[in-house]
Amino acid sequence: MDIKILKITKNQPERMEIRCHEVTEEIREIVTFVKSRQGQLTGVLEGKKYEISVLDIYYIEAVDNRVFLYCSRQVYETKQKLYELEEFLKEKYFLRVSKSLLLNLMKVKAVKPALNGRFIAILQGGEEIMISRKYVPELKKALKGGAC
Repeated sequence: MDIKILKITKNQPERMEIRCHEVTEEIREIVTFVKSRQGQLTGVLEGKKYEISVLDIYYIEAVDNRVFLYCSRQVYETKQKLYELEEFLKEKYFLRVSKSLLLNLMKVKAVKPALNGRFIAILQGGEEIMISRKYVPELKKALKGGAC
């Protein structure tokens, strides 16, 4: 595969073009990676692919080796692994709050203590997310203005 990079002037719009004989899994992975760097994730709902802005995601959860993106009205499945999403999203105010869940701190309305050192995050839509005690110190640090 030949890779070519062209430098353009500031008044020209940036774009990326992939020319291929066939859209392979490798090409799809490249497209997913590039899109994820732009603040969007690819999600699947009822067999259709959608581009979801990171800003619209409330939390991301791994269940039975599948990863789901939870938005206000829909739940999408993604092919990316939770650890990959965690690495990409840590600069976008997402924080791991349990072994299987990443929380968008920008969607948290309130946080309250729960039993056994755990906390509960109340999201803008009213949904409650349990925060494991192992992750409470990172949550406190993030909420006090520390880096996520």
